[in-house]
Amino acid sequence: MTTERHRVRIWFRKAGDLRFISHRDLVRTWERIFRRAGLELSRSQGFHPKPRMSFPAALAVGIDGTHELVEVELAASRPADAIDAALRPTCPAGLDLLRVEVLPPGAKKARVLSMSFEFPVPAERTADLSRRIDTLLAAESHLARRDDDSPPVDLRPALAELALGDGRLRMRLLANPQGGARPRAVLEALGLDDLLESGLHLTRTAIELAP
Repeated sequence: MTTERHRVRIWFRKAGDLRFISHRDLVRTWERIFRRAGLELSRSQGFHPKPRMSFPAALAVGIDGTHELVEVELAASRPADAIDAALRPTCPAGLDLLRVEVLPPGAKKARVLSMSFEFPVPAERTADLSRRIDTLLAAESHLARRDDDSPPVDLRPALAELALGDGRLRMRLLANPQGGARPRAVLEALGLDDLLESGLHLTRTAIELAP
């Protein structure tokens, strides 16, 4: 007999001090939100059951997210407006609920196609930036180092869009299940990564899902 699953997709904003928490802490935060809202999550089987919760595109520490995504499975069916009403008052400062979607039976898990980011660039650093952007986009490949001992990753195939406008650098990176390009690597390729140390930070503005 097939057990009915009550899957829910939630879009939210994560900003302010919350950008400094780790992904693991974000998972715990969402578990507390559901517990305080009185919404029971379905759990995995085995000796150490865990709430059925997934983040199709985990956000790195230090990055704001204006349109983030979590998928959960509830223990019981609830309409979207009831879930929204229960969750909204329990969200901490810096985490704002945007939209709740109850997924139809048999719906596929979210698959990320691309992610978009923005980064503010001071006026004094824009003089030669357009040329560097053009150079990077014209390159067939650009190897970017990783933080660990993994081999470098080719940044160029993942770089779908890159442009400067109104003092903001905007980029769209294609997702890669095996580990794709990081937005910080794009900043490094353009000679802007030092600005992260001055207090400026990246913002993820969109997550594009496969239909």
